[in-house]
Amino acid sequence: MDKIIRCITSDGAIMASAIDASDIVFTAKKLHNLSRSSTAALGRLLCAASIMGNMLKQKDAFINLRVLGDGEMGAVVAVADSSGNVRGYVENPDCKTEYYPNGKINVAQAVGKNGNLSVMRDYGTGDPYIGQVELVSGEIAEDITNYFATSEQIPSVCALGVLVDKEDGEVLLAGGLLIQLLPGAYDEAIDKLEQNVQ
Repeated sequence: MDKIIRCITSDGAIMASAIDASDIVFTAKKLHNLSRSSTAALGRLLCAASIMGNMLKQKDAFINLRVLGDGEMGAVVAVADSSGNVRGYVENPDCKTEYYPNGKINVAQAVGKNGNLSVMRDYGTGDPYIGQVELVSGEIAEDITNYFATSEQIPSVCALGVLVDKEDGEVLLAGGLLIQLLPGAYDEAIDKLEQNVQ
C-alpha cells in the first residue's frame, strides 16, 4: 500500500515529504500499457503531484502538473488532490526507451530538454494559481526543483525515481522526496542539508 510521510524539523526550519508510490505507478503502467520510458516519466510526475497535492491545506484543492518537452513522449500530465490521490497520462505511452551507460532509463531523451513545466493549483475558489517554468533537464525531479526555486522562491530538493525491471518491464519500486527550507532557516541548517543531500 502506498503512503506519504511528512515531517518538519523541531526548529521549523526544514520540511520534508517522502512517498512510496509503487502500487500507483504499477497500476498506471498496466492501465495505460506504458513503455519503460513512459512508465518512468509518468511515475516520477505522479510521485511529485501526490506529494505537492498532499501539501495543499484546503479540502477541495487540487494540483495539476504538466510537462511538455520536445521529445517523442509529448505531454505528461498528473493531477492530485489534497489527500495525495493522483492520476495521470502520457500523450505517447509507447515512447521508445533509451538507457544511460549506467543502465538507468534516459527520461530526458524521451521527454525532451526544451519545453516547460506548468503547475496549476486550484483551491476550490474558481481562481487557480498557475505557474510555468522552462525545463532544465527533462528528468522531472530537477524540473520540479527549478519550479520551486524560480516560481515560488522556495529553496528545495526533489528526488524522484521509478525502478523498472529490464527483463519484463514491471515496476519494482517508485517513490520520491521533497525537502524545503522554510522562512527562518539558519545557515547551519542549510549547510547540514546541503551536506546530507550530497
